[in-house]
Amino acid sequence: MTSPQEDPLVPLGEEDREAAVQRLQTAYAEGRISHEEMDERLEQVLTAETPGALASAMASLPEGSPEPTSTIAAAGGRIRRRGAWRVPRNLKVASAFGRVHLDLSRAVIEHPVVDIELALGTGRAKITVPRDAIIDVEGLSTGWKDLRYRPGRRSRSDGPKIRISGSMGFGRLKIHHARR
Repeated sequence: MTSPQEDPLVPLGEEDREAAVQRLQTAYAEGRISHEEMDERLEQVLTAETPGALASAMASLPEGSPEPTSTIAAAGGRIRRRGAWRVPRNLKVASAFGRVHLDLSRAVIEHPVVDIELALGTGRAKITVPRDAIIDVEGLSTGWKDLRYRPGRRSRSDGPKIRISGSMGFGRLKIHHARR
């Protein structure tokens, strides 16, 4: 006798479908699947009528726990990273007072998506990104001054996606693409 979950004639529950959609969205947000793969699997999940069809849509979905967040913090002074430093998947930069300069142009970026969370009080911040990087600043809130960023003309879809989120108080953030 088969269990209800294995019976191909049992209709799919909405809770199972919602859980599968959430799992796909999480895998995409963590950079474990591409946008195209998410769209393809999402269509399969939304049209699945049985638990078996749902299982095949979720088969071989990369498992993984969220990457830990690395933190660079200073109460005052300067935070600076440049050269061939290794960029973690999740990076939090916190500074109450002072300047922040992250140069990713020569950094080792091993992940297709990098999340940088800013928690800045006062002072200036500058982020230099690789020439082919795709920048997303939707999750960033600025207090006093506006963000200065002009998308690069040569950004291609094969470059790393850098998502910048968090908040800035009384400073200005400048983001620019490296020239080389």
